[in-house]
Order: sequence, then structure tokens, then C-alpha cells
Amino acid sequence: MTEPAAAASPAPTPPSLPKGGRIQLVDLARGIALLAMFVFHFAYDLSNFGLIETDIAFEPGWRLFARCIAGSFLVVVGVSLVLATRKGLNRNAFLKRLAMVAAAAALVTVGTFFAMRENFIFFGILHHVALASVLALPFLRLPVLLVILAAALAFALPAFVASPLLDQPWTVWLGFSHAPIQTADFVPVFPWFGCVLTGIALARLVLPRLDGTAAASWRPRPWPTRIICWGGRHSLLVYLVHQPVFIGLIMLATQIAPPLSPDERAFRAECQRSCAGPSNSQQICREVCACTVDGLKRENLWQKALSDTLSSEESTRMTRLAQACLRGP
Repeated sequence: MTEPAAAASPAPTPPSLPKGGRIQLVDLARGIALLAMFVFHFAYDLSNFGLIETDIAFEPGWRLFARCIAGSFLVVVGVSLVLATRKGLNRNAFLKRLAMVAAAAALVTVGTFFAMRENFIFFGILHHVALASVLALPFLRLPVLLVILAAALAFALPAFVASPLLDQPWTVWLGFSHAPIQTADFVPVFPWFGCVLTGIALARLVLPRLDGTAAASWRPRPWPTRIICWGGRHSLLVYLVHQPVFIGLIMLATQIAPPLSPDERAFRAECQRSCAGPSNSQQICREVCACTVDGLKRENLWQKALSDTLSSEESTRMTRLAQACLRGP
């Protein structure tokens, strides 16, 4: 996510880079990860505001997508650590970058504590990046094989380490807790530090082979690619800004088209389950149920339908409304 500096790489001759000292393919990779994050967070916000029926936080496919995004960011963090320290540790630059990431992580914690106290972020992606930037320093000097073994160990440890002490609130950030954790973003040390170590190993193996190649000197030309690379280069700023922008846009949209209430979402979901069948597609059922809800509101039967207090005659009227919606105009 960011490009902090770290300790020197043990490569005998660090790869020469193009003018400016950046491999912009790394910025591109980070920018693509940002785009994927935008997709997830926007869908999450829509779900949180009740604008879509899918519960993004608990839907398995979306959860897997979120894990892939976090993993890709952390791999790029490892690559960036190697790139930033190929000529040795610039202590001032490292500490400045570390302070920026740590301050941003603290800002996320404080902001989410006041905005969503029950799910506030106490150890999310930025917290991990800040700590991993320090933990990774020794691995920039160790032999690559040991870095690979350490990465494998980091991935494996949560499956083997367990203790009631590790379920306590002050230790859950390590990643060994088996207790339920309620937070909007949780990226504990283990197993996620394995992604950073993987990025370090990949960079140590690949970067020396890029010297003088087209990949090392690649520059974005089309404007969409330039924008993605710019976002990747300024990922910390983009990360901090994008969610307030998304939430602001969604709040503006809800003033124009108010979201469905939980009761209406539940009613529509039950209606769609009843409607589903070989002759009715999901799209048809969504339209029929939306039409039925509109008809119930128009006939002043909506509250009775929600509370299941319709009389026999009113139930018949509701059935006719649904049948009329199914037949269409």
C-alpha cells in the first residue's frame, strides 16, 4: 500500500533502475489493487446503507475478494521495501514514511471509533503495514531461502498456535485468537505478515533479473494507465480519501432515493423466495415483488402486510396485486 524504506538488500549488485529510481510496474500493480479495493469498499458501503440486498461483509465470495486485495497490497509492500533499500537504509526517509503510515492508521482508528463504534478498526491494513515495515527489516538481509521459509511459517502458525491468553483483547492483533472479532477491517500479524515476506522474496529473486529490461524502464502512456500509476504512487493519500468520498456520494444518493428499510428488504426477500420457480427468473421475481410492495403501499395495506394482520379480504387483494404484477402491464 505504501512504499516505506527499510534495510539494505544483500544482493551483491543492486539492480540499476531508470531515472527517478522507480519501477513503475510496481506502481501499476499497487494502483490495480486500489481499483479492486474501490470495488469492494463501494459494494460494502452500498450494503451497509441498505441499497443492495447482498450482505457484503458475510457473503463468502466477497470475503474472499477482500482477502485477495489485502494480500496483494501486502505483497507489494514487501516488494517496495526491497526497492526502497536497494542502496542501503535511508533512516530519515524510513522513519518519515513509517510515521506517516502510523499516523494514518491512528486516524483510521479514531475516525471509525466515532463513526462506527461497534465495528471500529483497531488493527487494519495500515496498522499491519506500519508494524510489518519494522518487522521486515531483518529479512531484507537474510538469505532468500530463509525468507521463503519464514513466509511459509507465518502462513502456517495460526493453525497450530492456540491459547486462552491469545484470545484477550490486547493480543488478538497477533492473529492467533479463535474468539469472534467484531471490526470493519482486521489484518493481524499472522498469517498476513507472510504476504509481506513473500513480496520480499519475490523482489529479491526477480529484481536483479530486471536490470536493463523493458520492464524496468516501462512508462505508462495511455491516460487511464497514468492515472492508475499515479494512484499507486500516492496510495496512502488515496486510501484515506476514497471512503469519505464514497460515503458522501452514497449519502447524497440516499437523499434522492431513500434506501429500503430492513422490514421491506426482508419482505421482498421472502416474496422472491415464494416467487422463484422454473418459469420465473430472479429478475422477474425482483420486479414482481417490487411492484407488489408499491401496490400494497398504494392500497394502504403495507403496514398490515408487514405485521401480518391482513384480513381475509385484504389477503385476497394482496394476492390479486401480485398476480397483476406478474402479468405485467
